[in-house]
Amino acid sequence: MLRTVFNKPSVLKSGVNSITKQCRSLHANAYLLNKGNSNGAEGQDDDVTVRIRIPPIKRTGESLDKKRARLIYQSRKRGILETDLLLSRFAAKYLKEMTPEQLEEYDQLLNELDWDIYYWATENYSITPLPDRWKNSNILKQLQEFSKNKDREILSMPDLSKY
Repeated sequence: MLRTVFNKPSVLKSGVNSITKQCRSLHANAYLLNKGNSNGAEGQDDDVTVRIRIPPIKRTGESLDKKRARLIYQSRKRGILETDLLLSRFAAKYLKEMTPEQLEEYDQLLNELDWDIYYWATENYSITPLPDRWKNSNILKQLQEFSKNKDREILSMPDLSKY
């Protein structure tokens, strides 16, 4: 699918132009927000946080083996060590036995932000409240139980051969 997009320069160019326009719009809006909050001091703008949510890639026709391999990688390489450690150990223990429906649910969970996943898994809802869409998630409940580390194991990244 990427090959098709890159083989059509007009599609790629229009996509880049669209993203560029969105970024310019966000920058302009952030500037206006800052300008309104700057108390008149030049160069003393307040910080503005803009969260941009990029929709996940829709994967169709992916075999279960490829999906498991991708989920292993996405569980290990999150970018935040705490989440990497938690999800990689969880994946090493449970991913092999997950049904296609459970794999899909886990895939959707991995589309969330790293710190959100971490706080939900550790049931720290005061920092990141649990959205309604995850309140009845069996995978999240399993991850929460796993994160309690009832056996008091010293945690380290699992060996890749354990997957």
